[in-house]
Amino acid sequence: MAESALVVLGLVTVLAAVRAVTSARLLRAVLWLVVALLGGAGIYLALGAELVALVQVLVYVGAVVVLFVLALMVTRSPLRPLAEHSGPPARRVVAALAGLGTTGLLLLVLLPLARSWEEGEPRAASSEGIAAQVFGTWVWPFELLSLLLLVALVAALAITRERGTSTRGRR
Repeated sequence: MAESALVVLGLVTVLAAVRAVTSARLLRAVLWLVVALLGGAGIYLALGAELVALVQVLVYVGAVVVLFVLALMVTRSPLRPLAEHSGPPARRVVAALAGLGTTGLLLLVLLPLARSWEEGEPRAASSEGIAAQVFGTWVWPFELLSLLLLVALVAALAITRERGTSTRGRR
């Protein structure tokens, strides 16, 4: 039963990720990203890593996606796709080839790893062990990432205010 749940969650996550990348409207792409991230959290839940699933939902869905939506609102980006933003067809072909190449490299690395898991029983990490790693070894990268997100938010607000004051002075 758990294997079928993993397959379904994996398919939902992959399809949502593809829709997030190929969506022409930015807000819809962000919403598909939410579905993909929630699918990833569901995969973690199915594997028994509840803490990682909770962190996935809180950090990525709760913070990063909110930051994207806030950036969309602050910068007043157009909700419709604009013709001047679309690239030539050759660029799309190159991007598709780069995506296929990346997928091939990932499969080249991950398939032997999956075969080695089939040979032996994979051991599940405990929540205490994951928490010790996250809040011990990896606490500074997390803190630096949160500082980077804060700087990006402040910079977006500063740019928006700068544009707003310069256009008011001209009128």
